[in-house]
Amino acid sequence: MTETNSTSPAPEKPQKEGFLGNLAFNVIIPTLILTKLSGDEWLGTTWALIVALAFPLGYGLRDLLRLGKVNFFSALGIIGILLTGGISLLELDPQYIAIKEAAIPGLLGLATAISVYTRWPLVKTLLYNDKILNTSKIAQTLKTNGNQLAFDRTLRQTSWIVAGSFFFSSALNYILAKMIVTSPPGTEAYNTELGEMTALGYLVIAVPSALILMAALFFLFSRIGKLTGLKLEEVMVAQ
Repeated sequence: MTETNSTSPAPEKPQKEGFLGNLAFNVIIPTLILTKLSGDEWLGTTWALIVALAFPLGYGLRDLLRLGKVNFFSALGIIGILLTGGISLLELDPQYIAIKEAAIPGLLGLATAISVYTRWPLVKTLLYNDKILNTSKIAQTLKTNGNQLAFDRTLRQTSWIVAGSFFFSSALNYILAKMIVTSPPGTEAYNTELGEMTALGYLVIAVPSALILMAALFFLFSRIGKLTGLKLEEVMVAQ
């Protein structure tokens, strides 16, 4: 009687996108196209804009298809790209770019702040979720220790830190766009300015905002440790 191998290869988990790939498709490639290929001897202003925006748009759509579900933040990013394209191709006043740049993180901050007073705070989607933490173990330990109310206050405090990072990003986005994008759409200067804003926005806005979010995460983890008595490795989900 021949033995058959009953074990089958475990299904592969979808690979997470690398930092460099994200940076290349959303910042580096669009910036280079807008600043270097917008002249008439290359793509021209309109096609340079379309091609440059196609990279982050395609990257975002691919991410949505890969995940098999609509991610709110990815969808919002795609909407932002489409708005940039629409404002630029319709040759609207550059001030609308500044308004759009401020509106998206501003709305996220507002949604995060409002969610504090609901049963579904957005901080649970962003930071306190079962992809990062063993939330069921934390909840059970909090209940045992009688610290659930204290933890609810922690979630509210963390939510305000996260909302603050979005409001900070919104203000900087508006200031940066108003300072840099001043030429009329449809010109090579406008495309160059749009590319410069994309590159500088990553350094001036994305990095500080990420640091604030990291501070929120550190605060949350610290409070979980104090309220549950559990070490970080005991509540982190194995990746």
